[in-house]
Amino acid sequence: MAELATIARPYADALFKAQASDLAGAAAWLDALAAVADNAQLQQFIDSPKVSDEQAFELISDVVQKNVALPEAGKNFLRLVIENRRLSALPVVAQQYRALMNAQGGTADAVVYSAFPIDASALADLSSTLEKRFARKLNVQVEQDAALIGGIRVVVGDEVLDTSVKARLEQMKSALTA
Repeated sequence: MAELATIARPYADALFKAQASDLAGAAAWLDALAAVADNAQLQQFIDSPKVSDEQAFELISDVVQKNVALPEAGKNFLRLVIENRRLSALPVVAQQYRALMNAQGGTADAVVYSAFPIDASALADLSSTLEKRFARKLNVQVEQDAALIGGIRVVVGDEVLDTSVKARLEQMKSALTA
């Protein structure tokens, strides 16, 4: 993983500097490219010596453009990544690009794992509470995880706030067996 991070860093830095006028727009198409590039079957197909760089470009850009408009800068970036055989690093490039965007904006990405769906008003309240708790603006994303039983688990960078029923049961189990 460290190798991919090392490979991805210059791409993320260069893209961040080149797209300074439209960071959010570039993040949208970069995330779409990363999602497509993360597909194992696609990676296997692209790695075949019978597949040309142009065929790989056409396939990926066609798939991405079904969901997100790929501007000329995005097409050029995709061509560069394919020509340099760095397609497998695209998901890490997207992560590092998002980290650069967050650092510039003074924000952080937060993933809220919940056993049940969270409605919009509850999410707004939760976001403001979490922003106070973590002392920064958060980009909150919710993922459902039925294994939590109840409550939530919040991950912001390397910080975790776990108030789930599952975590409390694990704490009780540890206390009783100690």
